[in-house]
Amino acid sequence: MSLPEQMARELERLRETQRSLAEASANLESATAEAVSRDRTVSAKVNAKGEITELKFHTSKYRTMAPAELSAAVLDVIGRARAEMEQQVADAFGSLAPGTPESRAEVIRGGDPSAFLADLGLDEPPGHPRT
Repeated sequence: MSLPEQMARELERLRETQRSLAEASANLESATAEAVSRDRTVSAKVNAKGEITELKFHTSKYRTMAPAELSAAVLDVIGRARAEMEQQVADAFGSLAPGTPESRAEVIRGGDPSAFLADLGLDEPPGHPRT
C-alpha cells in the first residue's frame, strides 16, 4: 500500500473516531444517573460531569434524622449516583479510549493511573530509559 493510500486510510479512521466521540458526547449531554437511599428517604441525580442536578427528600423523615445520619444518607446517594454516571461515561467512551477497561475505569474514578499508563507504554517517568 502506498503512503498516500495509508494516509487516506488513517485520515478516514480519524474522522470516524471524531464522529464517534461527537456522538458519545452528545448522548451524554443530557444523561443523568440517580440513586435512592435504602430507606427511600432521599435521592440524588447527577449529570455526566458528576454535578448534582437534583436532590430530593421523599418523606419528612429527614426532619427527625440525626445530622450525621442525614449527612451520611445524602453523601451515600450522591456517591452512588456519581459512580453510576462514571460507569455510563466509561461505557460511552470505552471503545474509543486506549488501555484496558479496568485501567480506564480506575483513572475515571480518580484512582492510581499507573496501570493505564503501563497500557500505553508510559509506565516509566519521562527521561528515564525503559529497562
